[in-house]
Amino acid sequence: MKRFGSLRRSKKRKEQDGLGGRHQSEASCLSASGLSTPPTTPTQACSQPVFTQEAQPSGPSPERLEASTRSRSISTPPGTGQRLGLPFAKPPIAASSSPVPSYSTSPQVYGLFEGMLEKLELDDDAAEPESDIYMRFMKSHKCYDIVPTSSKLVVFDTALQVKKAFFALVANGVRAAPLWDTEKQSFVGMLTITDFIIILHRYYKSPMVQIYELEEHKLETWREVYLQATFKPLVNISPEASLFDAVYTLIKNKIHRLPVIDPVTGNALYILTHKRILKFLQLFMCEMPKPAFMKQTLGELGIGSYHDIAFIHPNTPIIKALNIFVERRVSALPVVDESGKVVDIYSKFDVINLAAEKTYNNLDITVTQALKHRSQYFEGVMKCHKMETMETIVDRIVKAEVHRLVVVDECSSIEGIVSLSDILQALVLSPAGIDAQHC
Repeated sequence: MKRFGSLRRSKKRKEQDGLGGRHQSEASCLSASGLSTPPTTPTQACSQPVFTQEAQPSGPSPERLEASTRSRSISTPPGTGQRLGLPFAKPPIAASSSPVPSYSTSPQVYGLFEGMLEKLELDDDAAEPESDIYMRFMKSHKCYDIVPTSSKLVVFDTALQVKKAFFALVANGVRAAPLWDTEKQSFVGMLTITDFIIILHRYYKSPMVQIYELEEHKLETWREVYLQATFKPLVNISPEASLFDAVYTLIKNKIHRLPVIDPVTGNALYILTHKRILKFLQLFMCEMPKPAFMKQTLGELGIGSYHDIAFIHPNTPIIKALNIFVERRVSALPVVDESGKVVDIYSKFDVINLAAEKTYNNLDITVTQALKHRSQYFEGVMKCHKMETMETIVDRIVKAEVHRLVVVDECSSIEGIVSLSDILQALVLSPAGIDAQHC
């Protein structure tokens, strides 16, 4: 058996640029009034001692870990003054035959991610010891490990008006928010851009007709109307669950945001995404043995979707694009010109600009007109080719901070889509013999 050592100093700098920095957290809770108010139980920043490598403890006691976990809670449900003990429903994940090392993190690990690989052991006798290295890395780390101390978490009360909620998403620069039900004293769901799209898709008639359901309904009314036949309990995860569990839960449930909820206090701590999990994994990839499949091409591995790809044209009306989002359940639509060349991409996130610009009452405008109002600088469509290696693909999608790459041929004609879900499935779940995308 052999063991990996601590991370190099360069990893510290890399981590600080992307995933590090332990500062006091901030949270926002929006009530029915639409005003931002601080949590009723303010979070106290705990001062953590820094141990030398020789004096560093092997791990905190259970009491210390619980205290540390509670101090990290960055949101207290609005309108309550007591701690809550919500039941945590662990996703139905079958136990793996491979052992999952027990893991207790020290304050120094939280601060600089040092020693992240010390628990990861390799078996020299294995025929291909590195084939499941990423799977075992994810199993030996917890969701708590990638929850930042400095972040913004916006919580909406279900009594808030739908329009105000979407405006609040835009104003706070977030893409989703947990929904708190005051009567039930628990989190009951998530509000995402997909909800905004579904409302527009269902109720838009013409520029001359106001969307009453968006203007007047409360979140609780919208949930009662829309979720009558499709109600599902809130999918969430404990901070003590492994990152492997988080990847499985995200992909199996076909969701893009997974709230991390403390089962002891009932507080929402963070919202996990595919992007952050892959970025965390990629941060340590150079310290681990490289699996052989990382040198194989997309074509050889068969990763991605290549059949019946949904796309639109520059002159496609926005309402038609929204219909495709809902009916095909895709998160982005490549924009293809008359020659078949990919010239742009219209994603679900771009739809929120309709709320920012307050132009959602006219959805007959074209995609090209709508994309002129992008709130962020757009560097162009991120593309790749079937002949590029998995290693290249992972580096590109992480550095670009996008959710998918458009696979094109030599003429820039669309061939397929490679998403973060496809990549995490291949890196983490497939080596365990699990196909969460089709189960």
